Amino acid sequence: MNDIYKSARIAARALNRISAQKINDLLMILADAVEANIEKILESNALDLARMSESDPKYDRLKLTDGRLRDIASDMRSVASLPSPLNVTLSSVTRPNGMIINKVSVPFGVIGVIYEARPNVTFDVFSLCVKAGSACLLKGGSDARDTNECAVSIIRQVLTDNGFDENTVALLPTSREATAEMLGAVGKVDLIIPRGSKQLIDFVRDNSRVPVIETGAGVCHTYLHQSGLTEHAREIVLNAKTRRVSVCNSLDTLVLDRVRLSDLPQICAPLADKGVTIYADEESYAVLEGKYDKLERAIADDFGREWLDYKMSIKTVANIDEAIEFIETHTSRHSESIVAQDEEAINQFCRDVDAACVYANVSTAFTDGGQFGFGAEIGISTQKLHARGPMALPEITTYKYIITGEGQTRW
Repeated sequence: MNDIYKSARIAARALNRISAQKINDLLMILADAVEANIEKILESNALDLARMSESDPKYDRLKLTDGRLRDIASDMRSVASLPSPLNVTLSSVTRPNGMIINKVSVPFGVIGVIYEARPNVTFDVFSLCVKAGSACLLKGGSDARDTNECAVSIIRQVLTDNGFDENTVALLPTSREATAEMLGAVGKVDLIIPRGSKQLIDFVRDNSRVPVIETGAGVCHTYLHQSGLTEHAREIVLNAKTRRVSVCNSLDTLVLDRVRLSDLPQICAPLADKGVTIYADEESYAVLEGKYDKLERAIADDFGREWLDYKMSIKTVANIDEAIEFIETHTSRHSESIVAQDEEAINQFCRDVDAACVYANVSTAFTDGGQFGFGAEIGISTQKLHARGPMALPEITTYKYIITGEGQTRW
């Protein structure tokens, strides 16, 4: 492991001397390589999928397809097309003595990413890290072992073929011991980013001696205000819940004003076609009973739960104040949405709801670096220091002060 850390540091320093154009060219070549190796990657992915039950919520995250791999390649090209986040003067001040203080963006150096059954992360993290001038250490889960090994071998080959240090990326062993060692690698790893379940994120945050940016689990709500349009609620709930149930921006709980209960069967009807099981509180259960087949009575644990499945809960409230209080109690501060036409209600919701992304009449499915125009993302941060929301190139750089003058001294 020490050799891996040392090699990554050397590679990061070398990367800092390479032009932005050459890095962009590398990403374009890698995108082509991904598409050229689709069959090979899918064969490796099939080995991982064979070890996991299709009923496991992580199965969809683990699964790669021709289309998903082409999307990954497209994201790499998007990252290549973005301006470099490095050597940007963030601020400049000239002091009374003529000394000039420039705040300039620079790479972190070596970034470690710990993630579970998400092989797309392997490509996304590399493309963002290399564009931001950092080497990356990838600690994937054993569920995606074969896919990750195949992906990293392709990346390292492209690096070597194009005059880069192959140690710009390294795949660490899948063991827990490797995780523990990286969490204690002070001075060897500059930043750690966990991506995965709440349990994984909590473990990394609680045990790391290396600085951590949390990419929190997504417990996402959509609130239907008394002024909201039924057709908006119907489409937003369907999209947020069923577009892709295994991702962190998918809907977990529908919250609605009591006066809108009569609209519930119409709003939920499309969910039945997708096989969504609804866990409803007493008031919403009474309305949906006999009108929705896959209906269960909600218990307390069904709220504040990240389902990652074709399941969701429903909570009835009296008004927007009660809705905001309920969300505050159960949110993971990831993504929350209101469906409303009343501007005062929208303003109150956007002001008072404490989350990284707050939507008005929009599906939470848009919490994604690509959808925000960032090319790709390294995760969704739910914390408030350094980065919040979809993290892309600017969030994986730091800065330093460069001070210039003409012989000034201080006594």
